[in-house]
Parts: sequence; C-alpha cells; structure tokens
Amino acid sequence: MKISASIYSDVRNDLSATIADLDAHQVDLLHVDCNDNLSVFDDIITLRKITNIPVDLHIITPTPSKFYARLLEVPVEYITFQLEPLQEPLNWPPAFKGSKGVAITTDTSIDAFEAHKTCDFILIMATVPGQSGGTFNKDNFRKIRTFRKRYPNKSIHVDGGVNGEVSFILRNMGVSTAVSGSYLFKGPSIGHALMNLTARSHNSTYCVEDFMIPLEECPVASIDSASTEILEIIENGKLGFCLIKNRESQLKGIVSSADIRKALLRQLKSNTPLTPESLINQQPLTVQATDSVVELLKLLKRASFPVMYLPVVDRNQQAMGIVNFVNLIKGEL
Repeated sequence: MKISASIYSDVRNDLSATIADLDAHQVDLLHVDCNDNLSVFDDIITLRKITNIPVDLHIITPTPSKFYARLLEVPVEYITFQLEPLQEPLNWPPAFKGSKGVAITTDTSIDAFEAHKTCDFILIMATVPGQSGGTFNKDNFRKIRTFRKRYPNKSIHVDGGVNGEVSFILRNMGVSTAVSGSYLFKGPSIGHALMNLTARSHNSTYCVEDFMIPLEECPVASIDSASTEILEIIENGKLGFCLIKNRESQLKGIVSSADIRKALLRQLKSNTPLTPESLINQQPLTVQATDSVVELLKLLKRASFPVMYLPVVDRNQQAMGIVNFVNLIKGEL
C-alpha cells in the first residue's frame, strides 16, 4: 500500500523542508489539498523543482471546469475531485494523462461512483474533509468492502484517521493508497511514523468484527450439503473458500482451495468417493469477533502454517464472518 503524505499538515516546517524530509524517507506520493484555489498550482510548480515524488492532488470545488486548463499546463500524476460540492458535471479534459479519481465523504453512498466509473480510483474520506487529526470512522470499513466487491478492478484510496493500526487493516482490505497527514508529521519523526504505518504490530482500537467480511457476504454451506453443492458455492462465491455451519449457525468447519486439493489427493491415492467429510476442515483456526488487531496478529504468529482464511466466531461458536488475508499478501509484494 502506498503512503501519500498530506504536505500541508506539516505546520512545523516550510514547504521545502517538508519535501526534503519526505524525499529522504522515500514517501510514495505527495498529497496536495486544494480548497477551490487556483494558486495550488504555484505550489505544484515549486514541488516539481525540488522533488520527483508523484503529486496526488485533491480538489474541493463547485466548479471543476475552472481547473482544467491549469491541469493541462501543470499536470499531476493523480487528480481527485470531491463529489459533494459539485455544481456542474465533471467532464475530464481528454488530454489529461494522469490517474483520475473522485472523493466521497462517509455519509455519501458508494452508489455515487457509478456515474464516474470511468475513473481509475475512489478516494474515501474517513474523517471530515479539512479536519486534521480526526478519528477514522469505522463505517468506512464496510464502504471499502462494498466498493471492492462492486468494482474489483478499481483502486481505493483512503484519507483521514490513518494511524498504524488502521493502516494494517486497510492493507488487509486491499486499499492501494492511504493519505496520512497529522499522524505522519506530529510524531517524533517522519521516519518513525512511516515505520508505524507499514509495521505488522500495532496497538488496538478496532475489533475484528469492525473489518471482517460478515457472514451474509460469505459463501456458506450447510453441514448437510453434498460435495457438489459445496464446490459450486465456492466457485460461485469467487473468494476461494466456503464456511460450513449447522442449522443453529454454529461454525462446523471451512472448505478452502487447499482443502479441496488435499481431498482430491486422498481420493486419487485410495480410489474413494469425494465426500463432504473429506472436503471439510472441521477444526479450522478461528478468531473471536471481539478480538483486537493485536490479538489477531498474535494468533497468526502462533500458527504453525500460513493462514489465508480465518473464520470469525462469537463466544458461542456462532459463525460471524471471515478475515481474508489475500489482499494483505498482495499488498506486501
């Protein structure tokens, strides 16, 4: 996951000193906020003279058309327009070559992206725009999950409240870029904050149930399901697994691609039927819905095997959902 440094959040240094520090620590992008002010391009021209770090420009304006000419004169790598204040259609200049995105606040539905689906990415504002140091609104975990499912080929950027713990969760959910401002600049150093944003151990504010894939969005089969039905549920679910539960919704196991492979090998060696019992891992590693991120990480470290899918249960072993680590692994490559 890329880190986009919100440069105007550094109130201790002038722009040149801020960029020099970010350059030294090899930050991925420079996030430049613009509140309906064309003079932002003067700063971008200055940036171009002192660094090669790509510019990530976020514009809040009712009239985006007044920015088009300057965008072509002073191009940036990423440009985002905030949807809520727009008072005219967003008509991108065909000659613009950078990545295009639209931003929405927590209160705006993901449905708003449909009218702009030619864009490359969405920027989800997880705190109040312009409010530095806000707390990440956990409702946005659901929005990220919904967007990822609906637009699998689009990138997700997140701005607001991104600390070390939130950064880990966002990487796990497949977010491609996180904007960091006050957290990045208010710590002992930029290097220290960047290490926390990419670390794998964190203090906890959020629980597993805040960011898991909930049961209603998971491929699920009954303990009484036939082998063919289980395999079809996995195929149609497109997530590579199927949770198995009984009529009381208690988790009875999981069938993953690895479990299918092992069952097929056993069948080929013994020439026996492929039964549901042979497919289901009836003793999967599980995590409690109320466990913290720290407890989740400790569980993963104790495991004697790589964990791709971690079923989530409550204290009564009721199936609650799953944590899928596929996106986290991709993000670390």
